[in-house]
Amino acid sequence: MARKANTGGADAANPGRLKQIALTYKMTRKADPKVGLVVAGVGIVVLGVLLAIGFLIGHPVYLGILGFVLAFLAMAIVFGRRAEKAAFGQMEGQPGAAAAVLQNIGRGWTVTPAVAMNRNQDVVHRAVGRQGIVLVAEGNPNRVKTLLAAEKKKMARIVVDVPVTDIIVGNDEDAGQVPLKKVRTRMLKLPRLLSGPQVTAANDRLRAMGDLMSNMPLPKGPMPKGMRMPKGGGKTR
Repeated sequence: MARKANTGGADAANPGRLKQIALTYKMTRKADPKVGLVVAGVGIVVLGVLLAIGFLIGHPVYLGILGFVLAFLAMAIVFGRRAEKAAFGQMEGQPGAAAAVLQNIGRGWTVTPAVAMNRNQDVVHRAVGRQGIVLVAEGNPNRVKTLLAAEKKKMARIVVDVPVTDIIVGNDEDAGQVPLKKVRTRMLKLPRLLSGPQVTAANDRLRAMGDLMSNMPLPKGPMPKGMRMPKGGGKTR
């Protein structure tokens, strides 16, 4: 019975994975119309080279199998890179793009979007990990500096012993900005200065402070029409 259950789960996962790959390909093709030709070309070249070597040394079958595996791997790598490039190209300049990158940065980070914001929708996001606290700002480079300064001052009062690094998202690298596609790499290259317990303690102190969304006051008066209570909001103890 257990084997059947496991097999059913695997069968259910495969169509979902294939559907996700197909969706990724469609989205990539919109921004990169040649992605199919490039990926196919890479596969054909790799397989062709390995087959040619196989015939030269008298082992076409073995090299053919190896060539097929390596061709598939090369195609997957090329497709992944072009899909990532297309995704960043579509996100670039969109509000909240940096938050989307941070949410996918990987394990070991606690991300809090929009810890600071102004009326022009310039925004600062916060990520806490072994590298310390990283404040990532997106918006007008001149305006976000004020937001970053205020947030760093706040961090200095709450988490005195934790290093704070700020990143301004933008394409002017000469001015110290970091392109959206390089934000994750820049953060992961920062030196690891904190232990696990120190990261936990920092997160606890920041959580106690709250963030912009949780500290936002609720409007007084009757609830606007069409607004729904969040799930669990209507329960009473």
